[in-house]
Amino acid sequence: MHTNLLDILRCPFCGTPLSVVENDALVREGAHIHEGVLGCECCAFPVVAGIPVMIADDLTRHAMHTLEAGRREEALFSLLGLSENAARQQAFRGLMNQDATTYRDALGLLCEDAEGLCFLYRFTDPTYLTAEALLRAIVQQQWPVQGRTLDLCGGSGHLTRVLAALRPPENSLAAGTVLADVYFWKLWLAARFTSPDSAPVCCDANSPLPFARDTFSTVVLADAFPYIWHKRLLAEEMMRLTGERGVVVMPHLHSALGDNFSAGDTLTPEAYQALFAPLEPRLFSDARMFNDAIERAVVDLTQDLSPEELGTEAALTLVATTHSDLFRHYELSGPRDVTGELAVNPLYRVERSGGSSVLTLDFPSSEYEAEFGECRRYLPDRVTVDADLTRPIQSEALGPRYSELRDRHVIIDAPVGYC
Repeated sequence: MHTNLLDILRCPFCGTPLSVVENDALVREGAHIHEGVLGCECCAFPVVAGIPVMIADDLTRHAMHTLEAGRREEALFSLLGLSENAARQQAFRGLMNQDATTYRDALGLLCEDAEGLCFLYRFTDPTYLTAEALLRAIVQQQWPVQGRTLDLCGGSGHLTRVLAALRPPENSLAAGTVLADVYFWKLWLAARFTSPDSAPVCCDANSPLPFARDTFSTVVLADAFPYIWHKRLLAEEMMRLTGERGVVVMPHLHSALGDNFSAGDTLTPEAYQALFAPLEPRLFSDARMFNDAIERAVVDLTQDLSPEELGTEAALTLVATTHSDLFRHYELSGPRDVTGELAVNPLYRVERSGGSSVLTLDFPSSEYEAEFGECRRYLPDRVTVDADLTRPIQSEALGPRYSELRDRHVIIDAPVGYC
């Protein structure tokens, strides 16, 4: 945690600023706090593995007290969900002692349910690609990334990585891209692998958010809003954080009028729109936005729809801002600079055949294929590439096929050490 994050952190309960408590729990290196305690006028919160935990419950208090007692590993294990399993603790220690530990390895240890599959293959699923295209479009206006940006309920940081990469190089604002989620283990994965340049904050979106008013120029909440119970509170909080000059971006809202996998507690399009009325929200068809992105490499924000026009579509996107200049037609460029390392899409099984590599699309489960099977529209079932893709990949080795393989997401720009 960079100490500049204290400029925008506020207690979610009393709303006052926080400061670093100078006690035995504090492990600090220059402007970075690795472990410690933050205090406000009403309570205190731990910082574990550089992540401030802005939640007041028994688990968080236990982590804080073990930090103060000098048992830092115990505090980390409790927040990672490892405290009751000695075998998993030992496996975690073993992973951390390896030079080549990957996101895939750590995810497999920290997440034991189907959500792990969604995270591992997140970079090329249809909902992610649609949200990525939308973000790449709106930042062409520049003002959405002139201030800080927030990926709310952002999981292990896949879209956070996009937001961080889209910030202009000259914008050196500390803690410029913030990732917030209620699950500490997801933030730990983001900080170590997926989006190490962002500022993770552990907080509960069903409670007031721990940030100052008018802090962010863009707030993104992708996929998660239907799973929030206190939707009215969260909508008001998101608008508080952007103020009148920012934008709220909400890709892939499940509609109560359509059929969705793992739908959550859904609302109608009209109800979603009403929650953000002060920022003049516009609604868009997810299906149309997906088609435009993968078939024509465009995002058309002039094609907003009324709730009646959306009808029984399964999902929609909401963009709320008083800046009417944002709502225009955007062209998207082809493959971008590599910010991590080139890797084969993990949905492919790679086999060597002479001097070539044969890639076969291999879904991890029938349930995953049923939910994300539209990826077949850009991912071929089988690809032969005249290169050794079992080793580190250089764009030059792919020759004239490089752009095609990137455009079709067969080869991806992955975080270093992802899989």
